[in-house]
Amino acid sequence: MAITRYEPWSLINQLQEEINRLFESRGLAPGREQEGTVADWVPAVDIREEADRFVILADVPGVDPKDIEITMDNGVLTIKGERETASEEEREGYRRIERARGTFMRRFTLPDTADAEHISARSRNGVLEIVIPKHERVQPRKITVEG
Repeated sequence: MAITRYEPWSLINQLQEEINRLFESRGLAPGREQEGTVADWVPAVDIREEADRFVILADVPGVDPKDIEITMDNGVLTIKGERETASEEEREGYRRIERARGTFMRRFTLPDTADAEHISARSRNGVLEIVIPKHERVQPRKITVEG
């Protein structure tokens, strides 16, 4: 028989970790309450930088484009919206919901090179494409060396 040390606070510490994990998964982690960033799900995104623009592709299948709000404030691009219903299957009291539903939100801090005045967005086949052009004056230019 192995001797184990009794740690009276270990159960309380485990409970605290579980509660923290629960709040983090719901967007309610300590320090984030003031942001109001509660979301039911988070869409996957791809971010690509090109020579003259940034492109964000977000997977939002089943979300009507009119239910998506994109804002730009103090260098932070916010994408939020809502997916109303998910496919449900009910049989003999059993209910299954596999797709996430409810509100979603993503925030991105844009670099100084981003032109906030000319951001465009479109939704096609469940993919939201946001194009953020770069300012003309900050485009890299090649300088030839004369010899």
